[in-house]
Amino acid sequence: MNTDIPPDPQADAVRDEPTAVAERYGRRRAFDARYSLLDRAALAEQQGRLRAWAGLWSAQAAQLSDWRITEVGCGDGGNLLDAIRLGAQPGHLRGLELLPARAERARARLPAAVRIDTGDAVRADIAPASQHAVLQFTVFSSLLDDAFQQRLADTMWRWVRPGGGVLWYDFAVDNPRNPDVRGVPLRRVRELFPQANAQVRRLTLAPPLARAACRIHPMLHGLLNALPPLRTHRLVWLIKPE
Repeated sequence: MNTDIPPDPQADAVRDEPTAVAERYGRRRAFDARYSLLDRAALAEQQGRLRAWAGLWSAQAAQLSDWRITEVGCGDGGNLLDAIRLGAQPGHLRGLELLPARAERARARLPAAVRIDTGDAVRADIAPASQHAVLQFTVFSSLLDDAFQQRLADTMWRWVRPGGGVLWYDFAVDNPRNPDVRGVPLRRVRELFPQANAQVRRLTLAPPLARAACRIHPMLHGLLNALPPLRTHRLVWLIKPE
């Protein structure tokens, strides 16, 4: 009797794509001054994103202190810090980070009550329907395997309780200078989370334009950013129906 088990392409994606992501991130510079908030363009991007995020969650402001929030790909913890600024309690926050060095920076930067776990997010021990919000900021544009994208999206959606949601911020367009990322169109976001009710905002002036504008005058950044076709990212609040 033939006992060979046929390969499972989806299982291979789960094993291989996190390794590929780690390798792709390893090719990047450990620190890039262009992303420091001391850079005017980076600061304008962060402020615009935080204003839009606050707008999406403003109706829940009174409840944010009770929310349990997990971020997939928390990096050095900047988004979790923003969640605290918006009213979330550190003891209700959890960050998942694939790269150990980034996880260590997050632990050093965030309050001790914030839990930071290292490893593949699809293997995280998080109970179904236990999270009010799951965050992902520029994670899916770094996943080049469609099957793994869907596996991660399904995992995140399973964690979300009814009435909660996934907060998505990511590239809407390709970056021609970086083959390690790809834009995620709104159609694909809806495919990944087909049951969600989506609130969508287009954000973030194209970074090369933003840097050039800020070198000339900060007000020019605001003028260019008023033109939606020049914005490269999308913020989406994907709500799970009650």
